[in-house]
Amino acid sequence: MALKLKADQILLLLLVFVPITLVLEYVVHASATTLFVTSAVAIVPLAGIMGKSTEMLAEHVGAGLGGLLNATFGNAAELIIAIFALRAGLHDLVKASLTGSIIGNILLIFGLSALLGGLKFRKQVFNRTAAKLGSTLLLLSAVGLVIPSLLHYLRDGAESGAAAAAGAGSGSLSLEISVVLIVCYILSLVFALRTHADLYQGTGHADGATHGAPAWSKGKSFAVLVGAAAVVGWMSEILVGGAEEAAHSLGMTEVFVGVIVVALVGNAAEHSTAVLVALRNKMDLSIQIAVGSSLQIALLIAPLLVFLSYAVGPAPIDLVFSPLEVVAVAVSVLVVGQIADDGQTHWMEGVLLLAVYVVLGLAFFNLPG
Repeated sequence: MALKLKADQILLLLLVFVPITLVLEYVVHASATTLFVTSAVAIVPLAGIMGKSTEMLAEHVGAGLGGLLNATFGNAAELIIAIFALRAGLHDLVKASLTGSIIGNILLIFGLSALLGGLKFRKQVFNRTAAKLGSTLLLLSAVGLVIPSLLHYLRDGAESGAAAAAGAGSGSLSLEISVVLIVCYILSLVFALRTHADLYQGTGHADGATHGAPAWSKGKSFAVLVGAAAVVGWMSEILVGGAEEAAHSLGMTEVFVGVIVVALVGNAAEHSTAVLVALRNKMDLSIQIAVGSSLQIALLIAPLLVFLSYAVGPAPIDLVFSPLEVVAVAVSVLVVGQIADDGQTHWMEGVLLLAVYVVLGLAFFNLPG
């Protein structure tokens, strides 16, 4: 409980960066780099508040609908940031943030949870069937993200550079694959919430035990969720506006900013929860947060952004990722599948997951602009 209170207090303290960012933007007219940093920090507690209000709202609507609400709004902050990036035409940043969210959840957060939980408990067990389903769905999502990229680069080798750059057919293929991914995501919710809900019973009880704060009313929960989402949108517009200039001034590529910085900003509050519950020996819940969040990104957020790009932004986005992004997602999915195979974790597995994340982070940092 003390750890949880400290985490909540830190998030509340970070809210001071919301007015700081607004003053820097509209009064001081600070540099894009400064605004990028302050708005990024401001989004972290706001994302945490959105997550908490969603959980409180879920308590009023029952387990089934509550699970759907958590699944729908679990990555709302990342979605809002991505929409503003789409409006600005920063497709590389959007794709990089999707990649970063996927690998960040299953390598960094799952790794930290296994490491810190393993240092406290010699061995932590979890529901192997549910974890294997999650890793299998991740593999499906990796296939859905890899195939358009593979087809694009195969065309690039078989055709002239100009024809390949046009990417004939990649847009329609991305739309078709997006439909498949969303259908699989909806069916996975039916599996988890209806037909095989017993596999997730332990996780549900753990979740209820994790949050000791008094329940909010339904009206307050909804009002806080909407209010926090609106402020996240405001901060996201400022963040995206300074992303390109900040990347150049800090010596980073736009892809690195998306994969590491933006992905961590949108997930930081949720990440802290996964680590905290692992320290309470609730690895089922920790895995659900880490793997479940990655699944939401790959099976819901990514295809949803493909559809939304036809309504917002200067041009539609596709699912063609850079070769390094494709490799990063594929490697991450394979590694987490191996970890989930035996139904238990220890601290050394956490070290291995973190090592893979650091190696990929170094690769993205050294990627030519």
